[in-house]
Formats: sequence, C-alpha cells, structure tokens
Amino acid sequence: MIVLGLTGSIGMGKTAAARGFAALGIPVFEADAVVHELLDPGGGAVAAVARAFPAALADGRIDRPALGALVFNDPSALRRLESILHPLVRGRERMFRRTAAARGAWVAVLDIPLLYEAGVARRCDYVAVVSAPAAVQRARVLRRPGMTEARYNAIVAQQMSDRAKRRRADFVIDTGVGHRRTLQRIRAIVRMLRVAGHGGRRRWGRARRRHARGRHGRCAKLS
Repeated sequence: MIVLGLTGSIGMGKTAAARGFAALGIPVFEADAVVHELLDPGGGAVAAVARAFPAALADGRIDRPALGALVFNDPSALRRLESILHPLVRGRERMFRRTAAARGAWVAVLDIPLLYEAGVARRCDYVAVVSAPAAVQRARVLRRPGMTEARYNAIVAQQMSDRAKRRRADFVIDTGVGHRRTLQRIRAIVRMLRVAGHGGRRRWGRARRRHARGRHGRCAKLS
C-alpha cells in the first residue's frame, strides 16, 4: 500500500485537499481530528493533559483555546504537550494503516499539518504539499474567529516556510486556482501514483522534482 503524506502551512487549504482525496474513495487519516477526539471529554489524552496543564481543565474537560494559549510561544510547554499527544496519535495512525491495508486499499493518505516538522515524512512513500499565494493564505486565516494579524504572523513564523515544504515535496497542490482545478490536480496525483506503484517509492518522486521545478522552486503544476 502506498502511503501519501499530505501537509501544508496554515490557511493553505489542506482540509479541502483531504476531502478531495476522500471523495475519490481513498482512506484519509486526519491527525487534527484525532487530536480533537483525544482532548474531548472522555478522550484518551484528557487525564494526562490535565495533570500537565491543570489551568487548561475547565468543568472536567480540556479547554483547547486555553491549552493553546499555554503552549503558544513556550517551546518547553509545547514539547511537554507533544510528548503526551504524539504517541497516542502515532498509535491511531498505525491502526489506520492496518485497517486500510486489510480492506485492500492500494493507497492511503496521512493528513498531518506538521508532517515535516515532526519527522513523519520519513514514514511516507510520497508527500503532497498544499500551497497557495501568500496573500490568499493570509486572507483565509484572518477570516477565522479570534485571529489577529500578530497571532497569524507568530504562527507562520513557527512553521516551516511554504517554499521549503514545496522544495521537499513530490507533489504540489495549488489551492489558489479554484476548487475545480484543485480537484483536477488531486486526480492527476492519484493517476501518477497508480503508474508509479509502490516499488518506485520516493526515488520516482525525487527524480520528478529534479526535472519539474520552475525557476521559483515550485514543482510543475499538475493538470
């Protein structure tokens, strides 16, 4: 089974891209959804997070905005939170892979925001990065409730740059060109993965990147 990593910086349209793959019948592992489940009442991470961050506990549940405020711009606190969540998410990922393979899936998608930053890319055969022009990214994020310019800039500063992600990726999905064309790119990626197969693994992607880059470092657009 081919494992395709899907990632992208904040506001780039990764959720929409993940839905595009799912619409083609491809199983998708959504790391963010798993984290939410783990932090919901009765979730597997609630007790450990409450012990590590008692100020985030409110009425017997984890207040996610409060938790986010506690770890934002505090690398030590963030590492402590990640040491709790990452092993649990990894366990769910392993279960997802086994289930997808048992059901006969030829490809599965790991939708993980910090795929490169957390070192998950090495567990993938190929990686697709979702991207959009900086102005589009900024406008999308600033429309979110409670988002400010300062917070947006701080989040972007903490993430690997879009340019760096695109340079590492096997595929780039541009979501700034409209929904229909984005879906066309997703279908093109799926077709290329069928041709490449599992045996080629990342060698095929690396070779493609060497020959497909434009002068700005972006992989050639898929159509």
